[in-house]
Amino acid sequence: MQRSISLTRALVNRLPDRVDAEGPVRASAPDPDFYDRTADAILEAVDPNHGLWIFAIGSLIWNPRCPVIDRRAALVRGWRRSFCIGPMMRHRGNPDAPGRMLSLDRGGECPGVVLQVDSENQRDSLVALLNLEPPIPPVWVEAETPHGMVPAIAFAIHPNFPMYSPEPPEDELADLLASAVGTIGSMADYLLNTVTELEKAGIHDPYIWRMQEMVAERLACLPER
Repeated sequence: MQRSISLTRALVNRLPDRVDAEGPVRASAPDPDFYDRTADAILEAVDPNHGLWIFAIGSLIWNPRCPVIDRRAALVRGWRRSFCIGPMMRHRGNPDAPGRMLSLDRGGECPGVVLQVDSENQRDSLVALLNLEPPIPPVWVEAETPHGMVPAIAFAIHPNFPMYSPEPPEDELADLLASAVGTIGSMADYLLNTVTELEKAGIHDPYIWRMQEMVAERLACLPER
């Protein structure tokens, strides 16, 4: 039976669509060869019997940003979905109400979606995708799917990354997600897209489900615009 999502578009629309204020860039740019070198290392390690797969946990589910020829529900063990990159004072946050970015952090397990990247222009697609993610080499994971195990790359956080920040308590995190808005939108919008796409794929993540319920409660207290 399909669950009813508490966080709705009407509630998200109680927040501003975007704000113009931006804070400083906190992470330094990688060396010029980082993206090419990382893409080449990934492609050298790809199993030709499987092709290149990406384990998606957030916006890549609904916006892969590269040509995809297959997708499957998947579970990865040893990693968990976490709002552990922040504070973000750009994009979906601002200096007065910073946001946080989802990533994979160590421990637990994570349901998500694996995406098979089209082999045509694969290197160019991979380099372009890497440029949109934090400058950390992806990790290889074994994704459990209904059709068997799939080796995939995943964008995971490293404790030494300058913007790594362990999550605050859930009440505090929900307050943040219900208030952060940046130049491309709100954290509430991001959360709504994430839970909606997970449910469409038949994936129930109790953590994301709790957060959308808590954020919905907070937005319900705001006046309609």
